[in-house]
Amino acid sequence: MRLVQQRSVQYLRFIIILNLIDVTPFTVGCPDRCVCNDHLVVQCAEQNLTVFPSNIPLLTRKLIISNNRLVELPPLMLFYLSDLVHLDCSNNSLTWISDATFGNLRKLAYLDISFNNLIRIESRTFLPLVSLVMLRMTDNYGLSMIHPLAFKGNENLQLLDVSQNNLTVLDISILSNLPDLCYIAISGNPWNCGCENEELCIWANKEGFRFPDKEQAFCRSPPSMQEQRIDQVSLQMRSIHKPGLTFGYLFLIFCSMAQISVTMLLVTHFVMELSNCCHNLYSEDCDDDSSDGSNQDNGDFNSLLSVKSS
Repeated sequence: MRLVQQRSVQYLRFIIILNLIDVTPFTVGCPDRCVCNDHLVVQCAEQNLTVFPSNIPLLTRKLIISNNRLVELPPLMLFYLSDLVHLDCSNNSLTWISDATFGNLRKLAYLDISFNNLIRIESRTFLPLVSLVMLRMTDNYGLSMIHPLAFKGNENLQLLDVSQNNLTVLDISILSNLPDLCYIAISGNPWNCGCENEELCIWANKEGFRFPDKEQAFCRSPPSMQEQRIDQVSLQMRSIHKPGLTFGYLFLIFCSMAQISVTMLLVTHFVMELSNCCHNLYSEDCDDDSSDGSNQDNGDFNSLLSVKSS
């Protein structure tokens, strides 16, 4: 009897869980207004969708939901698509991607989130995408910040397109350590060619690395470098920044030399005073010795005279 009661409780719990979970991802079929084929491709482009499509087959490997009006990518819906290799979300109204959105897409190799309304990319947005090879995130005109650690887990990344955004600075500390990265597009951004972005400018001028659009990548600031190509300002940046360093070094050298000079003067003065003191002491000793000797000679001479007279 107790066993039956326990199984009844477990069954009720199971029913409750099923009612709480959206089970549509488990269903077999093709989403409404989408086209599915035998090659595990689901095509939902240009269907005026405002919500993410349901009933996507679990074995889908290529999903195209571009040119719609999606405002979010639900992590739960994507979680079940663990075999997804290609995901095109371009030309939608995405404003934000959570850290959990791509949490289970470890096989994803191609991701396109271009032509959306993204503002910033956080540190863990792409972290689960360990197989990512191509990432396109162009034409997000409000995108002004990409976290320095945003590409930390993407060691297989080969192509990165961040053109036509609102980026002023791009931290390349992670990018420069990605072994397979060989292509990066950066044009169409209002780059700041100041000290904080010097590494990117030098990297854009690096031989053996491919910036296909570097001739269209220009500095927006500072005013002295405005409209100059980002790959041609590295030497100018050094010439501007180095004088400050040189002046600093010269100032330190001057201070050191001044301190040494003052020390030498003090030592010289001390030596001279010591010499004068020793000279004065020697002179006094000599005077005392001569006076004692003369008195002694006079005494001896007087004694001799008195002896002779007697």
